[in-house]
Amino acid sequence: MGTGGKPPTRRPATLFAGLLAFLCLVIRGWGVGLEAKAGEAALTLSSAAFRANGPIPARYTCDGANISPPLAWRNVPPGTRSLALIVEDPDAPDPQAPRMTWVHWVVYNLPPNSTELAEDARLLPEPGRQGKNDWQRLGYGGPCPPIGRHRYFFKLYALDITLPQTPPLDKAAVKKWMQGHLLAQATLIGTYKRPNN
Repeated sequence: MGTGGKPPTRRPATLFAGLLAFLCLVIRGWGVGLEAKAGEAALTLSSAAFRANGPIPARYTCDGANISPPLAWRNVPPGTRSLALIVEDPDAPDPQAPRMTWVHWVVYNLPPNSTELAEDARLLPEPGRQGKNDWQRLGYGGPCPPIGRHRYFFKLYALDITLPQTPPLDKAAVKKWMQGHLLAQATLIGTYKRPNN
């Protein structure tokens, strides 16, 4: 038979085997990547002033100095370009009948190599910025629940972008900018009940 006949029948099988081997390598590579990511330590957030799910000292509320508590974090993931922090109360105004989430503090563009915010953090490490809380003021506003014991969520976000420096952003703007850019998140919860309510 001459060379103008049918192509060798084993060629499609050889191509299929090569494709299968390539796919196995890709899948194996994905598996390695997933294992490495799963093995990374998780982002954590803590405070020297109160334990997780414990009461926030009055010093950091409207019944005290009304200053921000010290915060510390660990295990910022690789690729982080900025950190953001939002503190909010989902129990407003009454934990038995919550109607809104009240924002107490918005901070963004903290440098990725930072590891803490000291007590009464008014001056932030550059290029960190204070955003608007729900009192329409910049900076921290401490717990001041009108009734009952409220929970306060301190949420730290690791982002792969930096946010606009001006104008000052509120929670909604920060959350909009972080869409699709969140690398990790850590949450610390504290509680507070005013002495006379």
